[in-house]
Amino acid sequence: MTDDTSKPSTPPDEPTDSRQLASLPTTKVARAARFAKTGLKVGANYVKHYARRAAGGTSETDELHAANAAELYGALSEMKGSVLKVAQMLAMEKNLLPTAYADQFAQAQYQSPPLSGPLVTKVFRDSFGRSPFELFDEFDPNARQAASIGQVHRARKNDLALAVKVQYPGVADSIRSDIRLVKPIALRVMGLSEAQVRPYLEEVEARLLEETNYGLELQRGTEIAAECAHLQHLEFPSYYPELSSGRVLTMDWLAGQHLKEFLATNPTQAVRNQLGQALWDFYSFQLHTLHRVHADPHPGNFLLREEGGGTVGVLDFGCVKEIPADVYELFTALLRPDTLADEARLAELLTQAGVLRPEDTAARRAFYLRTMLTSLELVGRPFRQATFDFGDPEYMAALYRLGDDLLQEPELRQQREPRGSEHFIYLNRTYVGLYALLTELQASVQTGLPPANQG
Repeated sequence: MTDDTSKPSTPPDEPTDSRQLASLPTTKVARAARFAKTGLKVGANYVKHYARRAAGGTSETDELHAANAAELYGALSEMKGSVLKVAQMLAMEKNLLPTAYADQFAQAQYQSPPLSGPLVTKVFRDSFGRSPFELFDEFDPNARQAASIGQVHRARKNDLALAVKVQYPGVADSIRSDIRLVKPIALRVMGLSEAQVRPYLEEVEARLLEETNYGLELQRGTEIAAECAHLQHLEFPSYYPELSSGRVLTMDWLAGQHLKEFLATNPTQAVRNQLGQALWDFYSFQLHTLHRVHADPHPGNFLLREEGGGTVGVLDFGCVKEIPADVYELFTALLRPDTLADEARLAELLTQAGVLRPEDTAARRAFYLRTMLTSLELVGRPFRQATFDFGDPEYMAALYRLGDDLLQEPELRQQREPRGSEHFIYLNRTYVGLYALLTELQASVQTGLPPANQG
């Protein structure tokens, strides 16, 4: 939702995006049929792959994954909603999905085809009994951004520039059935059983249901903005309940640029540092004080400006992770330097987190202790220093090497099942996203953890 000087158009016959979808499969039967078609094609690709190999021919596994990933992404983009979101969630754990799938699913935040104007108008008529052109003084029927749950339009009313998020038809109603549809293929791709991933899928399903609740997003966005009002160099949109509904959310259109466009303006290091500090302070306050975090920190959810030495506009509170007290204590304890120096303490915490299990062999237990010690030392390093330079190329190179090394570990390659608390899915997602933003900014920020048992 970047700011520009052009005014949004009102006529419904504006030129449209050629990728616009004129319809969506919204019923259980239609969505099941679309996904069944995809499942058959994926299955056929497996049959061809194994047939070639049985006949002595060459059929690379990477080629199989690439073909299936493209087929799945095409179907998920057309279906939108939770199946695409679930795929994104599964792709977060790099040791679970082949690279081809992760690469395809990463496109969803920016390249998902938008809905056509008539479908958008229908959402408004269903919600308000009026079209968007009657509700607003001006309304641009062409979406400025389209993702998996909804798309954003620009509008104007009473001289206010507004961002209007419109949810795709059938998304909220289809979540549970969609997860049942995507699960068999996802489990086959990952080589896992349903029991192994059940708590993780339940966590994802709960967050997805919340993300389709625009009334809850309006409430959380308003509350967190008020609670964070004292933090410097942050800006939040105001929300407009009278122009919002269960499937339409209207808020201020904030000025600024997304990260890629902003960096192209060549901001000074001082501006980069201030923006990075604002982001770190925002997440630190949410984690340690509010015990709930804006859990979708991808670049599309922030707008950056040089005004005031660097200002961050925060968007989209659809995905917020509420952190139980025991999970907060566990998460922060794993980051503390004294934990890394005490193997018994580390083992105790990893057992609480579900990484170590009573049935583990001595060799497997030693492997996970060694792997987690290495990972926590590196990934948690910013929390154990007063100031941290995310522009340090050596640190990021070490992070990339860690990921590559873990992918090559025979133990992880043989045993692909996920381990650890399901609550860590969104906490990890949050900090992976934050690190990526700070690294792109090349920001040096004051970091660290609060004293033990405080926050």
